Amino acid sequence: MDEPVRQPVDFCRLDEAISRYVRPGDAVHVMMGHSRWSALVRELARQHWGKPSGFTLIMASLSSLGAVLFRSGSLKKVVTVYSGDSFPVFTPNPVFQRAYTSGEVEVENWSFLTYIQRLRAAATGVPAVVTGSVRDSSMAANDAYTETDTTFGRIGLVAPLVPDVTLVHAAVADRHGNLAIAPPMFEGVVGALASRRGVIATVEKVVDDLRPWSTMVRIPAHRVLGVVEAPFGAHPGGVFPGPSGARLPVRGYVEDVDHWIAVREASRRPDFDDWIEEWVLRPADHQAYLAKVGPERLAALVAEAEHPAPRPVEAPRQDPPNGTERAAVWLADLVARRAAETAADTVLAGAGLANLAAWVGVGRARRNGHHVALAAELGLWDYTPTPGDPFIFSFSNFPTSTMLLDTEQVLGNLVNGRFLRSIACVGTAQIDRHGNINTTRIDGGPYLVGSGGGNDVITNADEVLVVGTMDRRRFVEGCGYVTSPGARVSTVVTDLGMLSKQDGELVLTHVAPGPEPLADRVARVREHCGWELSVSPLLQELREVTTADVEELRSFDPQGYFLGRARTTVSAPSTTTIEATERKIDVRTR
Repeated sequence: MDEPVRQPVDFCRLDEAISRYVRPGDAVHVMMGHSRWSALVRELARQHWGKPSGFTLIMASLSSLGAVLFRSGSLKKVVTVYSGDSFPVFTPNPVFQRAYTSGEVEVENWSFLTYIQRLRAAATGVPAVVTGSVRDSSMAANDAYTETDTTFGRIGLVAPLVPDVTLVHAAVADRHGNLAIAPPMFEGVVGALASRRGVIATVEKVVDDLRPWSTMVRIPAHRVLGVVEAPFGAHPGGVFPGPSGARLPVRGYVEDVDHWIAVREASRRPDFDDWIEEWVLRPADHQAYLAKVGPERLAALVAEAEHPAPRPVEAPRQDPPNGTERAAVWLADLVARRAAETAADTVLAGAGLANLAAWVGVGRARRNGHHVALAAELGLWDYTPTPGDPFIFSFSNFPTSTMLLDTEQVLGNLVNGRFLRSIACVGTAQIDRHGNINTTRIDGGPYLVGSGGGNDVITNADEVLVVGTMDRRRFVEGCGYVTSPGARVSTVVTDLGMLSKQDGELVLTHVAPGPEPLADRVARVREHCGWELSVSPLLQELREVTTADVEELRSFDPQGYFLGRARTTVSAPSTTTIEATERKIDVRTR
């Protein structure tokens, strides 16, 4: 039999790429890097709107634009890590919640590492890959995970995850179809290498020769089906062309945060389909979409990438610290102290409140002479956060990083590496008396967001610190769904006090200061806890939070996206309205 002849890469229009290479019933992988997949997903939604195409969507982080595919009616199943919004805060999205709760779309939840490891198994052609994640969590019940005893000990295994086709936005392609992408890489390119048929790519630019930038060529032409030259094809995502001195031959642009916020708000309204009609279905092609965004807006995104403007300095707020801020200050104290006591190499924090506290704590540790590397699962290692910008994955943090990597390198080899000591700082939607954490779904209530990288770092970090305002709906007797097991959770910092692990159970070891008698403050903590909370006989009082403490914290979040405004207490939401609580609860543990 003659060997099949490989066809040359198809350089085509956007509509041709989708119609030629995506088939009903496909497992469609949408690859997540620092850049986005926006133009391809909009075209996929246009061509399959209202059709029962029966797609299995393999997509690590869905966001509000992912909700467009849900509304199209073309999805049967989603294999994912995070189903929620990212801007301006990390919260559940009602479109995903309704689809999962009704059974309209089946969801299969994984952590970031296990998601990537499953794609790696498919790319390398092995029957399974060893993992250290998801053990002792509810995700261990997935059919594609198993544990077995071997001569090397008991190990966890994940089965291959094989897409039919992968959609990716790369920065540059050459005339052969090789694709160049600058780091950080997030999930990396294993999904592209794992796809049965190959890759459909949009790119900012096609060039004659990529060899001068060979270190950033990530996907070989042999795996590429079609290439579409689509400037701003990631919008409202951005494109980072690489650090100074090693840039790809293309102009970069930053994330359009205002547009992300507009999509998020639209997805919560009854007229979301009208928004989709206006922004997705009605524009005849990608050029029409860009015309609607407007050349002035696009130019501003490019200008900000090339010449980042100083963040506006707001006058310090005079209002007293709220409960959220008090908890964050006490967590920052703990991070700085534990980094020194344990000689920690790295701190990885979940986005939002935990992240702001970690930034302050690591800054203090560094000023005291302890070189602690801040890490972010997107692929950032040893970065310096930007004052005035509270978003952990902001492009402004990329140039400050010592290394730009991917999720597997950061979570698998560094933060959870055998010879590096790590501290994890995370938030939570629910936590129980044993420190088990739930950020996936409430029993009898709504879907939340999923694991993100939370399970990976909480399962494997040397020490886990948790932050959250205290409420009986958040602090529960037992988590019905365990996203992350609590074995390595040592301390939970709240607005009312601090709980520490003793003999496998969280007990009250520190109480917040206040004018009330100590007994009344302890009673208040116990009243807000969903189990019979034990009190340490060595109970201590936390320090007063100062104006300087709050100013340092607010300098990273002057608009109060994660810190909120002058609320003295921030309560956890009811399980029936959790999707609308963007500033009251930070459920993402990434």
